[in-house]
Amino acid sequence: MVLARHGMVCASQPLASMAGLECLRRGGNAIDAAVTAAAVLGVVEPYSTGIGGDCFMLIWTAGAGDGAPAEGGRLHGLNGSGRAPAAATLEEFTRRGLTEVPFHGMLPVTVPGAVDAWCEALASFGTRSLAEVLEPAIAYAEEGFAVSEVIQHEWSLCAAAGILKRPDAARRFTVDGEAPRLGAVFRLPDLARSLRLLAGGGRDVFYRGELAEKLVRYSRDNDGLLSAEDLAEHRSTWVEPISTEYRGHRLFELPPNGQGLAALIALNILECFDVAAHPLDSAETWHLRIEAIKLAFADRARFIADPEHVRLPVAE
Repeated sequence: MVLARHGMVCASQPLASMAGLECLRRGGNAIDAAVTAAAVLGVVEPYSTGIGGDCFMLIWTAGAGDGAPAEGGRLHGLNGSGRAPAAATLEEFTRRGLTEVPFHGMLPVTVPGAVDAWCEALASFGTRSLAEVLEPAIAYAEEGFAVSEVIQHEWSLCAAAGILKRPDAARRFTVDGEAPRLGAVFRLPDLARSLRLLAGGGRDVFYRGELAEKLVRYSRDNDGLLSAEDLAEHRSTWVEPISTEYRGHRLFELPPNGQGLAALIALNILECFDVAAHPLDSAETWHLRIEAIKLAFADRARFIADPEHVRLPVAE
């Protein structure tokens, strides 16, 4: 159990947690630390996250200053997911002879929303500049980081699955076609250059400037559909969180197009059962959990989509 009085940062990799904690120690707030940690994760866990991905945030503001009562605060939702390219129409996929969106390549790629969400969160609630919070990530990308056990294992799975076969991916994210070995110091100099450009030019360099041009060029050269207009028009969206009661506690998630609704559905199903009647790790308890999740996932697959284009019965 980790206990702390002045702040805590939880991430899937210790270097990211440490970077966020150091941000807090230097006077940054929770938003500054969150973006710092997220940026580092994009370097040390590149197969899982990064500036090419999306970002969802639930942000609690305590009210008028430190020590404000909980009832004086407010929960904010930030949807930093990117939309599909305008050219990604049913007609275009049909013309290509496709019946579903492929798993690999550029066709499933949507507009990266993380960078804009970072900037939006920092501008609204942060105290540090984008350049400041990107410093640790740039350092790890330039100087290298030691590849740890879990990351080496999952990186190997990506390589084995063929996700890194493309020449550009293999050159930047493998060592002779293989994942870096445990304990190896791995560097990402091209990512470091991109992060430096971002630190110097802000979000516009990513959505309208040099990085945007490179993204569009790469997409075009690899049968993708991203355009300069897709990137230039992107904006994150502030949304109202959704919630449900579970055994006396109110739990919050972001609304669709995020998938948090599935977790709330599963909890509502579980509340109908006396889960305390069986041991926590018993077959009966696991069975209830699994079936609740299966039912929630069925609704997720049926209903969750872009709320700008379909009516989603969230309350129901």
